[in-house]
Amino acid sequence: MAETHAGVLGVDVGGTFTDFVAIEESGIRTWKRLSTPSAPEEAVLAGAGELSAGRLAHGSTVATNALLERRGPRTVLVTTEGFRDLLVIRRQERPALYDLEPRRRPHVVARGDVITVRERVEANGEVVTPLDDAEVARVVDEARALGAETVAICLLFSYLRPEHEARLAAALRDAGFAVSASHEVLPEHREYERASTTAINAFLQPSVRRYLGGIDERSAHLRVMHSAGGLTDAGFAGERPVSMVTSGPAGGVLGALAVAKAAGHEQIITFDMGGTSTDVSLCPGEPRYRSATEVDGLAIHTPMVDIVTVGAGGGSIARLDTGGALAVGPESAGADPGPACYGRGSLPTVSDANLVLGRLRPEAPLGGSVIPDLGRAQEALATLGEPEAVATAVVEVANATMARALRRVSLERGYDPAAFALVAFGGAGPLHACELATELGISRVLVPRHAGVLSAIGIATAPEVIERGQGLVLTLGQGASDPIATTATALKEQAAKDLRAAGGSLSELTWAADVRYRGQAHELRVAIEEPAPDAIMEAFHAAHEREYGFATPERAVELVALRCRAQGTSRPMPATAADGDAGTDEPSAITLAGGVRAVHAPRSALAENATLDGPAVVTQPDATTYIPPGWRAAVDAAGNLVVTPS
Repeated sequence: MAETHAGVLGVDVGGTFTDFVAIEESGIRTWKRLSTPSAPEEAVLAGAGELSAGRLAHGSTVATNALLERRGPRTVLVTTEGFRDLLVIRRQERPALYDLEPRRRPHVVARGDVITVRERVEANGEVVTPLDDAEVARVVDEARALGAETVAICLLFSYLRPEHEARLAAALRDAGFAVSASHEVLPEHREYERASTTAINAFLQPSVRRYLGGIDERSAHLRVMHSAGGLTDAGFAGERPVSMVTSGPAGGVLGALAVAKAAGHEQIITFDMGGTSTDVSLCPGEPRYRSATEVDGLAIHTPMVDIVTVGAGGGSIARLDTGGALAVGPESAGADPGPACYGRGSLPTVSDANLVLGRLRPEAPLGGSVIPDLGRAQEALATLGEPEAVATAVVEVANATMARALRRVSLERGYDPAAFALVAFGGAGPLHACELATELGISRVLVPRHAGVLSAIGIATAPEVIERGQGLVLTLGQGASDPIATTATALKEQAAKDLRAAGGSLSELTWAADVRYRGQAHELRVAIEEPAPDAIMEAFHAAHEREYGFATPERAVELVALRCRAQGTSRPMPATAADGDAGTDEPSAITLAGGVRAVHAPRSALAENATLDGPAVVTQPDATTYIPPGWRAAVDAAGNLVVTPS
């Protein structure tokens, strides 16, 4: 068990490993532990050691996993009369258009666990059916009769008139229920997305509060990473657990961007490949944000860094599908039992393939503690065919999945990936980065010094952030300035107040807007210089041109939501240079699959300005880098590997 001293401890809970980074006056220390999926806090507490001496900044997949597994309390939805089937009907979209027997997993609220209320607010905010006391009392009684453990409230147009929701929420809370109300969680239009987000928030509250409470008892300074790319306190995270769905990956984007900027790279695509999944994000100088996503087919509207996640990681399981074709993921061996080469599992995975190909080294422990078993990896892959041939195919299929994700965040957003550097991190990211760069025409790959724990570094150095939004659905033009100004003032005051309550000190205030052309069914989130009609329209036309190839300035523009982001002061990125830690190990000759001669170099043996031509494998406790033939790696002043075509 490692002990921390005064400073910051960053923790990123992944599907296979839990990563730790201690940033202290004496420098930076990193370590990993195998995750404990059934009780994630156990790995956090066991690996963190003595927490009370310093600050703990923490990112976790616990909210996402609870949602994917539908592991949570009985959740009841309270909604306007006539909208009982809101979460069943959804948007009537068919994700698999040609599936003759489409199936989708149910929402977190069962159809029989919906209470409808006789009340109505019109689209203009006018109350046409008041909510009376008898209805409020009936809702409380029905919630008791249903055995509700937590309650979500989403009434029609409550983002314009929240009084009815507020009365119901107060009565249910007085009756002892945990309550999530949509005007508090997501005061924006679109009733399905608002109801879905609010119901998921209610569903996640008990498990997230329990999880954070177990850690908070051991740390007087617990901070939690949320999807919008900032820290908050455990209290806010417990109230808004839906904001944690991309908690750890957001930290990785922040860490990658900070390392890249320090190395002189402003335009980057982040590539974070862990044990269970791969997360990619495009950063044209700054992170891109969005306001909506889907997790397991369920709509979630919450501010988040624009990240695309695919089920391709080191633990992704390889198999033959019903047509006899090789498939890799999204199912993962996780931490228990893990890939076959970890010594407990038996199913073939991407890690087993990399080990058989010689890219992972039997003499280099994974995560600093797991000694890979080549024999077990070969046996697992042999169930699908000749081990080396299968290993090559597994890596190619996994690479194809990840290349599609990289195209989604670049080409499909209107950006040429060739203009960006690829920042590879996570335990497995540097193993695949150069091959993916070749696929996308990228000519520069940056592998940070502490690539395997970069998300934890990003979490440890992240600022406090609060974002507040308000739905408007307002046509921009004459008469729009006053309502926008009024909304902006309220958002600014609320965001700054909530930031102070979360322990932050306001350093920067930025604005964004969700905008569309009148008649469009979707909107774009755009960064704006100021909350004013002209600034919003100018930013929207430019964004629409970039993403869709055209803009029509003569067409009416609608503001759907205004957003204010309050940010505290970022902590400095620690020096990630090797700090004179060059070890006694020297590069040595190895043989890869197919008899290819290559070089194996421990990362600690590569001093500043050192170069290494591929094929080569660079190992370190938290990650492994594969340099293919035709590529050359050079060590920069910060200890990063900069890999380019030779």
